[in-house]
Amino acid sequence: MNVRTPLSRATTAAVGALAAGALAISATPASASPASGYVNGGGAYSNDWSNEGGPTGHSLYNGGKYKKSNATCLWQKILWAEGVTEQNGSLYDGDDIDGDFGPNTTYATKKLQKRWGLTADGKVGPKTFGKADAKLRYVSGSTSANRVLTVRYAGRSHSFTLKRNAQGNYSFSQDGGVKLAGYKYRSCK
Repeated sequence: MNVRTPLSRATTAAVGALAAGALAISATPASASPASGYVNGGGAYSNDWSNEGGPTGHSLYNGGKYKKSNATCLWQKILWAEGVTEQNGSLYDGDDIDGDFGPNTTYATKKLQKRWGLTADGKVGPKTFGKADAKLRYVSGSTSANRVLTVRYAGRSHSFTLKRNAQGNYSFSQDGGVKLAGYKYRSCK
């Protein structure tokens, strides 16, 4: 004879719901999340940045909310690595990497977007960031969750190293130190 009480049915239902929730969480793939406040990713690094600047409004541009940020500083390093020109016709150089998305960065961004076959609007959103992450190259580490990964951005003129920490947040060297590529603060100058 099978005897079930209301308590045992409730316990069984609760255990089942917890198991289903745990399975759903563990099955969710790691991906970049602009909502994290950082240039972020997980799993395959070659598509980590393609949702940066998406619907959450983390696009980088002159006049935007994240105009002055370490995420802008990372973008400026990409402009330097790509060897694009600035407004005065000279190459975008280390002195231009200040974390402030001003007219000079807008000009250089439009030049790079045009070179890459994108709409030259001067805004760094999913398509522009997505083109950039295709230039990331494996150096060392693991693409597994909660592991550190080191990659190199291979630009047309220069390259530089980035690290993705165990939380998926990217960092880079600038101004003699390591900077997290955050949207909500600026420590590079």
